Amino acid sequence: MKIQQFEDKGLAHFSYAILSEEKKEIVLVDPARNPQPYYEYALANGAKITGVIETHPHADFVSSHLEIHEATEATIYVSKMVGADYPHQAFDEGDVIELGEIKLKALHTPGHSPGSISILAEEGEKDIAVFTGDTLFIGDVGRPDLREKAGNMTAKREELARQMYHSTREKLMVLNDEVIVYPAHGSGSLCGKALSDAQSSTIGAEKLGNYALQPMSEDEFVKVLLEEQPFIPKYFGYDVALNKQGAPSYQPSLKEVKKLEKNFSPEAGSVIVDGRPQEQFKRGHLKGAINIQNGGKFETWLGSIVGPEEKYYLIAGSEEALQELIEKAAKIGYELNIAGAFVYEQEAGESSPTFDKEAFVKHQQDFTIVDIRNTSETKAGSFFDGAINIPLPELRERAGEIPSHKPVVVHCAGGYRSAAGSSILESTLPVKVLDMSEAINELKK
Repeated sequence: MKIQQFEDKGLAHFSYAILSEEKKEIVLVDPARNPQPYYEYALANGAKITGVIETHPHADFVSSHLEIHEATEATIYVSKMVGADYPHQAFDEGDVIELGEIKLKALHTPGHSPGSISILAEEGEKDIAVFTGDTLFIGDVGRPDLREKAGNMTAKREELARQMYHSTREKLMVLNDEVIVYPAHGSGSLCGKALSDAQSSTIGAEKLGNYALQPMSEDEFVKVLLEEQPFIPKYFGYDVALNKQGAPSYQPSLKEVKKLEKNFSPEAGSVIVDGRPQEQFKRGHLKGAINIQNGGKFETWLGSIVGPEEKYYLIAGSEEALQELIEKAAKIGYELNIAGAFVYEQEAGESSPTFDKEAFVKHQQDFTIVDIRNTSETKAGSFFDGAINIPLPELRERAGEIPSHKPVVVHCAGGYRSAAGSSILESTLPVKVLDMSEAINELKK
């Protein structure tokens, strides 16, 4: 048995290929939107993809399970509790996939979602590894608060937290300490709150170091698990539904995105996402544009700021950057919502005022300060006295809460998000809006 881990750093997502060297067959676990890396792995090993296992309908990315099935005739395995709309074979507690010398056994491990499964890989009668999806992470467990309004089966967060307690203790912690843990996510994912930077672990190591696996009562577990979970991006429910249905094929869907002429002018009132660096954006941009810079978390912030029901225009500074942004949008299914995509090279239109650090330090009382960090980040307190906290994902909807009798200064924790936040308020408030940007690193108390 060979296990290959694939990583999407932007979404902190891990997927897996389990290869039977005897049968030259591969079963995939939780594949990403672009299936090409899995095809290349199969080709390099002279093997055929015969199965795809979905541990649950993912909220944070779109899976290519249906496309892979259509291209390779691989069987899709998923819990019957998911109520999947695509062709599949139910894979639930006690079910086994035989892959030559390997047995893949389904464990029902609800908690993150009601139909979550983990997959125990056995070779030669010995348990080798467990693929835990979003149930058990390295240093954490999956959040239980994403299925109250999404999915085939909805469940209250407390109910799922209790299920997570039993899943970890009765299904996973009873495995041998040397069994390798392969989760669906790592550090930076919004599917948990304290994920490690490591890419794999063992059951024994998690029993020692994972806060959620320490001895505690069920009630204590529920309390600790539910506190300080990160925000829920707008797109999460949309992706659950898209994964339950099965997403359109990746490359054809990318080609369907309408490319517009350079420096196109969208109709007034359009949602415009400008992915250029903030320096370019501030020199000149289209009125009302939101500056979500092309960075490591572009897709997360796109799906947190723009709702899945909204059509939007997508802008970049070059054709190469534009294609990259379209591909990132596709990872969360948002290429389907692009009204048009185009390159913008002008330094005309609206410009943004420059933040004067010295003037701010001398006359801080002359500014309204808006802190757009998430609630979990502000628990430790504000960086500036009197700052108004409105998390970035809520800013478009709550901009009216900000007083407009003096200039507004926007800050986040390090400078990336404030570009988006200040651009949102710039087109909303009738006063000057300033982006503190990276100066926050010198000014925060």
